[in-house]
Amino acid sequence: MLTDLTIRQLQHYGGPDAGAVEIARLGYLQWLGGLQGGESYPAAAARACALARPFEGSAPAVAAFCDLLRRSLAEPLAPLDLATAPRRRGGTRRRRAPL
Repeated sequence: MLTDLTIRQLQHYGGPDAGAVEIARLGYLQWLGGLQGGESYPAAAARACALARPFEGSAPAVAAFCDLLRRSLAEPLAPLDLATAPRRRGGTRRRRAPL
């Protein structure tokens, strides 16, 4: 089940708490992408939150994932901010560097 895999991956994140929020957003997108077409979103979100609840205290990424799920259930018509932090990838200097 993709929900179990997502929760396990979130448990293994050992970075800073600020990064845990971004990792939780990616986990939410992974979980969301794994939902079946006719599946009930509220039921799936409640089930995922129930599966992740025992690990909330020990893993900040799991706690942030559960927070996203709860917010999506409380305000289903409001868009969630799932944007990740922008990163520089080298730009012009990288392209002009000798091979």
